[in-house]
Amino acid sequence: MFVGLGFWWGLPVLVATLSAGLLVFSLPLAISAGTPTADKSSAGLPAAFPAFAAALLYGICETMNGNWASILMSTTLGNTPAASSLALTIFWGTVTGGRLLFASIDRWFPEDRVFRILPLVILASFCLTPLLPAKSPLPGLAAFALAGLGCSAMLPLLISFGQKQMSTIAASVAGLMIAFYQLGYGLAAFGVGPLESLLKLQLPHIFAATALPAIGLAVLAFSLARRQG
Repeated sequence: MFVGLGFWWGLPVLVATLSAGLLVFSLPLAISAGTPTADKSSAGLPAAFPAFAAALLYGICETMNGNWASILMSTTLGNTPAASSLALTIFWGTVTGGRLLFASIDRWFPEDRVFRILPLVILASFCLTPLLPAKSPLPGLAAFALAGLGCSAMLPLLISFGQKQMSTIAASVAGLMIAFYQLGYGLAAFGVGPLESLLKLQLPHIFAATALPAIGLAVLAFSLARRQG
């Protein structure tokens, strides 16, 4: 949009302005971590490996969309740069909007149910991606909107469930979960290129193969949600 208007630098200026506004808003907030309480029934780190594995798999799924959606739309499917950028915008927009949505309806739609369903939504999006037609942006925009909705509340719920499961080290759990998420991020961000060059795989096929991590995430989500119950 900014390129079309003739001033690409408007986007970084806008981001800087919004970041400054966020900083000003957050300065007066009172943040308290509270006092952790010991819980002898809490699982230790070995029992938390499923949660860490789920964070890694989620990182792969999110990054395939967040890093490669616009490239798939433009280079493989032959859509315009504007449509490709819009696909990425829609993905992150639905990620944010979905988090707000599920946080507001948790009274009627419990978080353990959300946690079970969202990986299936992610899986559906990866199954649809290889079927997207060339030079037809609307199906691609819809597919990445679906992917964003599936990714929306997964990471916050993973951290929340992990902290509940390991309450004795709750202060460290968020950092550990993010570390495994970033490991998955790195695998997806830097692993697609070698798969394309060494194995001669096309990007739609790599998206389809990412259904396997999504299946693993779904299995782990069902297991973790059952433990919360």
